[in-house]
Amino acid sequence: MDPEALKKEAAEAALAYVPKGCVLGVGTGSTTMYFIRGLKKGWVRGAVPSSKESERALRKKGIPVLDLNQAKKVSVYVDGADEVDRRMRLIKGGGGALTREKIIATAANK
Repeated sequence: MDPEALKKEAAEAALAYVPKGCVLGVGTGSTTMYFIRGLKKGWVRGAVPSSKESERALRKKGIPVLDLNQAKKVSVYVDGADEVDRRMRLIKGGGGALTREKIIATAANK
């Protein structure tokens, strides 16, 4: 399977972990863009994006964008990674939004 197909499959699988009505944390990158495309308007109460790119994609889908202070609570954080080992340790690639990704991921329940 080619890398783009794997990213799309991973993003689609991640949608099953998003509870209806939650506030979602959203990472950055190509896999995350597939995830955002799969989100249904009205499924989540809002999303806290880690980058302007993710923010634009969420707004385009009609999903309310919140900052971490407005959200108060983030139920689930979703992001991609370049590598994952058997112990579930991740390696992030470009790192363009790494600090914001870490802050939102730490604030999330899952």
